[in-house]
Amino acid sequence: MNNALFKTIQLGKLTLKNRIVMPPMTRSRASQPGNIANQMMADYYAQRASAGLVIAEGTQISAIGQGYAWTPGIYTPEQIAGWNKVTDAVHANGGAIFAQLWHVGRVTHPENIGGEQPISSSALKAVNVKVFIDNGTDEPGFVDVVEPREMTKADIQQVIGEYRQAALNAIEAGFDGIELHAANGYLINQFIDSEANNRTDEYGGSIENRLRFLSEVVAAMGEAIGVDRVGVRLAPFTSLNGTVDTTPVETYTAAVVMLNTHKVVYIHIAEVDWDDAPETPKAFKSAVREAYQGVLIYAGRYNDKKGALAITDGVTDMVGFGRPFIANPDLPNRIKNGFPLAVHNPDTLFGGTEQGLTDYNEYSPS
Repeated sequence: MNNALFKTIQLGKLTLKNRIVMPPMTRSRASQPGNIANQMMADYYAQRASAGLVIAEGTQISAIGQGYAWTPGIYTPEQIAGWNKVTDAVHANGGAIFAQLWHVGRVTHPENIGGEQPISSSALKAVNVKVFIDNGTDEPGFVDVVEPREMTKADIQQVIGEYRQAALNAIEAGFDGIELHAANGYLINQFIDSEANNRTDEYGGSIENRLRFLSEVVAAMGEAIGVDRVGVRLAPFTSLNGTVDTTPVETYTAAVVMLNTHKVVYIHIAEVDWDDAPETPKAFKSAVREAYQGVLIYAGRYNDKKGALAITDGVTDMVGFGRPFIANPDLPNRIKNGFPLAVHNPDTLFGGTEQGLTDYNEYSPS
């Protein structure tokens, strides 16, 4: 059954060696000052280059787009040079890697953005949401987010320009393409979801209006680097970081239809993955498959058998395995051979050094 995971697939101009995706996971180990990708991160991604596609961790497109301490950016020459180390290392190991471009909007704290007030679709504070700041120790210090200010039309145009430039920067840094982070409650999601957007202009109200910002960002990035190098991540049914939509099936089906008209190279759907979470409705998955003609990726609570079955059944084309990749740098080989999976240490996920990042071993029969 696992053979479906190991068939090659075409992604734009790339031929990927398997259908296993390492999805983006925040690890907060960028070098300070400057939030610069480093050799430790290069080693980490290179160890996992046997994935068909590696999607690097969320990478802020501007200083005000940063949500958490120690996350990498892609808006300065030093940051681009840092990411070059990563992409060179992955390519040297035969891998393909996309950058995930990220603006967190209201999911931040002034401590992380130079004392500025965060920006969002609307002046609505995310409820019961915390982010971590650098509190002078190696441990992340969690604090409540603050109320953002509503973005003006000028702000919207500026951020679209920042996304466009970040896409160009990613290609300069050697990435094979980019994934636009439009999920998990961050800025673009704050425009999409009805309960995070109370605007009364053309960026708020109807589904079409709430999708306008996403559409304009995708158009700008596609014009800059080619839509065959632009993927988009969506999270239709999550309430992460306080974003909720009252009609998620209708909203996100419309989003998929719109993204298909842009001809983005893939859509990456993050399913809810906490224990006892509801399954994504089969009718929605069918609607997505029917509406979208590019490569589909699903991630969330998949194991090898469930992932292979989803590909065989035509629900998806590729499958993301998040947490398993942390402790199993050789995950595709373990899946292929039925080797047991190691379990990651949750205490070393965010911040720190090589421990819990690059010190997990490949499987060795004892």
